[in-house]
Amino acid sequence: MKGLLIRFVVTGTAVLLTAEIIPGIGVEGPSAGIAAVILLALLNALVRPVLYLLSLPFIILTLGLFMVVINALLLQLVSFLVKGFLVEGFWPAFWGSVLISVVSSILNLFISEEGRVEIVIHRSKPPRIVN
Repeated sequence: MKGLLIRFVVTGTAVLLTAEIIPGIGVEGPSAGIAAVILLALLNALVRPVLYLLSLPFIILTLGLFMVVINALLLQLVSFLVKGFLVEGFWPAFWGSVLISVVSSILNLFISEEGRVEIVIHRSKPPRIVN
């Protein structure tokens, strides 16, 4: 449960960062931002897998690039459903979905399933010589 809440915070950070960086994406208030994050997380958990399954031939044909189009369409759907979260066209949604995916992936690398921050350090040991 704790890991799920931390992933919501990660998604929220990615969405708000995207709203600041990408022209054409905006959040008019904190309540609109929170609503957009919750709705986007729910759509990503429930609707996106079905869309991936239905569009599998296109995903294979485009070597996975169609997944970004699906994410952009979901971002536009969130904009349509949440008043105060604005996405002005397909290309801001496209680049916004790319940035949200990159930021979320980078931040989720450091979070375990239990919600703890993990840093893995690999120390190389010299080879043991056995006589």
